[in-house]
This record gives sequence, structure tokens and C-alpha cells, in this order.
Amino acid sequence: MIDPVFILLYTFAFPGFLFLFAYALFLSYLDRKIAARMQQRVGPPFYQPFADLIKMLGKEVINPHGVDSRLFDAIPVVALAAVMTAFLYVPVTGASPLAFSGDLIVVLYLMTLPTIALFLLGWLSRNIFSAIGGIRAVTQLFIYEVPFFLALLTPAIMAGSWSISEIVIWQQNNLWLVFLQPIGFIVALIGLQAKLERTPFDIPEAETEVVAGPWTELTGRRLALMHLTTEVSLVVGSALIAALFLGGPMLPWALSPAWLNAAAGFGLFLAKTLAVLLVLSSITVATGRLRIDQLNDIGWRYIASAALVQVGIVLVINYLWVTP
Repeated sequence: MIDPVFILLYTFAFPGFLFLFAYALFLSYLDRKIAARMQQRVGPPFYQPFADLIKMLGKEVINPHGVDSRLFDAIPVVALAAVMTAFLYVPVTGASPLAFSGDLIVVLYLMTLPTIALFLLGWLSRNIFSAIGGIRAVTQLFIYEVPFFLALLTPAIMAGSWSISEIVIWQQNNLWLVFLQPIGFIVALIGLQAKLERTPFDIPEAETEVVAGPWTELTGRRLALMHLTTEVSLVVGSALIAALFLGGPMLPWALSPAWLNAAAGFGLFLAKTLAVLLVLSSITVATGRLRIDQLNDIGWRYIASAALVQVGIVLVINYLWVTP
């Protein structure tokens, strides 16, 4: 039986919520710094994301006319809680003690809730720009979610398990799945970029068209929590792709003592999530915003087709190699 004190520390301290908040703010800084350097700018100081969060938390909350303020307060909290919970099932220093068969499905579901939250905030705000942005967000969700799900489920098919930790262990004993599923890896990166609504998929909040989309009527702590949700989602998404395709925090061999093995695994976790962030930041800098009709065409014609091809390849490989 797992020690309840250990579970509390794992959930709320390290590698739980406190670490998650700190790492999310650091990745936000690093993302902005990388983009700035690529564009030959200086970029923000390292404390800027934390300062922005504190500033937004201290700002006045303005309620749009006719909006249920309690519901408007609750939606950002639910969105943040969803992605925080998802992180608990992703291996950080080793296999998650909370892992169970099927936790991959739970994580994918929880990662969808922030987009639903943005749609609800936009729709309920009674602002035309927010409503249009919310509709764009949920329309975009239907386009990228199918290939994103398929790309992240193919590792489960090959490993024969729906547990993220067991998929990581399978890679420890075989090959990183990025070598066996390169198409799925690329589709997963594109899907994560779209899920986070980063360029070229920042269609719901296109500033030149709909002001800030579903973010338009968000102020004070509501705006702070939704920004924090996005930053935490970046950590969860990067960690999930690193676990499913890059072997996660598992070493090819176990080190002794156990704390050294955990420290080395944590170092791998940091290196691999930073590598995923570098790719996402490069996509952001190198591309321009798509129109929603262009995304619909590209998403269903090319990205979804690529994901289906990867599923077919995995089934063939599974039949010829993995299945006894």
C-alpha cells in the first residue's frame, strides 16, 4: 500500500502542483525568450510571467452585463483543475504512483476541458467578439482533436497498454516510439500546437479580427487563471508527448541508489519537455495565422489522413513484431 503522506507530497509539492506552477511559468518565459531571440529581440526578463500573473490577480474583476458572475468565476477554476489533475498521471521522475490502466484516456479528456471552458466563457459573455471566438475555438477543436487523439493512441496500441507509465516502460525495453511512429509524432506536435491555440492556430483569438476572441471579457483573476491554464497545458502537453514518443523519464538501465535514478529521470524529463517546447516555439515564429476554412481543409485532408496512415502502419507493425 502506498504511503498517504507520500501521495500528498507527490500531489501538492513535487512533482505535483507547486512544481507544476513553477515549471509552467518558467516554460512561459522560455517560450517568449526563444521567440524573441529568433526574431532578434531581447525578450522578457525571467520573472515576467510571474509578475504578469500577480498583476492580473490584483486587477479588478469586471462582470459583463447580464452574466452569472458565479458561473464566470467557476469555469476558469474547473479548466485549471482539469489540466493540473492530468499532470499527476504523466511520469516525471519515473512511473507515476497514481498510474492505472486507462489513464491515457483520462488525460486526453482532461486536456480537452480548457477549450470547452473558453467556448463557454465566450458564449456566456454576451459579447459578439467573444461569441465568435468561442465558436471558432470549438470548431477548431473538432478539426484537430481527432488526429491528435489518433496520434496519441497509437503508442498505446503498439505497447499494448492504455497506461502512460506502462507505455514509457515499454519504450525502455524496446525503442522510442518516435522512431517507430514518426508520422504520429509530427501529428501530435501539430495537434498540441492547435490545442494550445498557438500560431498558426490562434484563430479563436485573432486580434485583428475579433479583438481577443473568448478572452475579450475576461478580467482580473479570471484572466489570470485562464492564462495559467494555458501555461500549465503547455507543460502537460509537452510532458505527454515526451512520455509517449521520447521514452519519458526512464533510463535504458536502472541506477543505484534509487534517488540517483529518480534525479537522472527528472533530468531527462526536463530535457525532453524543453526539446518539445523548442519545436513548438519554432513553429510559432516561422508560421502565420491560418483562416478557419484553411484549417478545416488542411486538418481533414492532410493531418487526419496522416494520423490514419500511422494507425495502419502501427497495426501492421503490431501484427508482424509486437504481438507474440
